[in-house]
Amino acid sequence: MRFWARLFKENRMLNDTVVEDTDNDTRTHKVFRAIEKISYDFDIQRPIWLDSNISDFKKYSKVRFYQDSFIEEIPFDYLEFSVLEED
Repeated sequence: MRFWARLFKENRMLNDTVVEDTDNDTRTHKVFRAIEKISYDFDIQRPIWLDSNISDFKKYSKVRFYQDSFIEEIPFDYLEFSVLEED
């Protein structure tokens, strides 16, 4: 499974990365591991999954984490996380 994460500020992409997870594990575990790796790579805190985030991700395999998904102040407008390739 491959994931793509991007940081945006004022409609400009600041940073992006692709994470691949080839473990034989559940989709949920792969998603959480990918978020953890992305957070480490971008040096940001891990976002909190709100009900709206979960709904969007289930429906579109894509989610945007805004300030309300983070406890601390973030130096960007949102983090976009999406599935590039399913197993």
